[in-house]
Amino acid sequence: MQAGSSTEPPETRYRTVFISDVHLGSPDCKAEPLLDFLRHIGCDQMYLVGDILDLWSLRRIWHWEQAHNDVIQKILRKVRKGTQVTYIPGNHDDAARDFVEMRFGGIEVRRQAEHVTADGRRLLVMHGDEFDTVMGYAGFFHPIGPFWYQAVRGIARVLNVGRRVFGHRPWSLAKMIAQAENAFGVKNRFRDLAVAEAKFRGFDGVVCGHIHWPLHEDDGTFVYANSGDWVDHCSAIVEHLDGKLELIRWPG
Repeated sequence: MQAGSSTEPPETRYRTVFISDVHLGSPDCKAEPLLDFLRHIGCDQMYLVGDILDLWSLRRIWHWEQAHNDVIQKILRKVRKGTQVTYIPGNHDDAARDFVEMRFGGIEVRRQAEHVTADGRRLLVMHGDEFDTVMGYAGFFHPIGPFWYQAVRGIARVLNVGRRVFGHRPWSLAKMIAQAENAFGVKNRFRDLAVAEAKFRGFDGVVCGHIHWPLHEDDGTFVYANSGDWVDHCSAIVEHLDGKLELIRWPG
């Protein structure tokens, strides 16, 4: 393949892309699939909907792969090429909330945002950890508190090394958490709170992240879209040029 711009694969063009819960700085981050996704898409606007960095993990042990740096550089390159990028910090990168309403490298930091789709729908864009205190028990299960979450992740990595050696499929922490959350109705409760907040404020829909549960629901009158994560699901929400939203699951 020739050097220069020809090294970039053909892009699928979207009006807007919503990405959340990347957890750069965590050993569980799927940075390579995300980088591949970014190489294959172009967009006019991009929202980074929280937990892009995992400061909780970095405070415990420094883990930063080249691919993590490449993801940041790729986003900054899109900014230079004209993509408008809005960064909404989450609970894992909450230190960035000190810089709300400021710009860094052309990226605007916002606490929440309003996005208007091509077909005129007003969407509230927020990370979603705001609802943890309302839900009470939800803050325990997801992300199980900063220390328990990292501990369980570490145990899962060790166990899966052994499982692969003996020819067994990897054990899924995401599935275990999902089962616990479903038992307590956490996911539905989170969705209901996000929908109620957006409706109360007069929006036509809400786009969020936080709970690592990719989902797109549209009943024709209101939209709930959760962009999922790049730890377990490798997912994003995209807006097509006509304003239609879609949940994308990327290989990885």
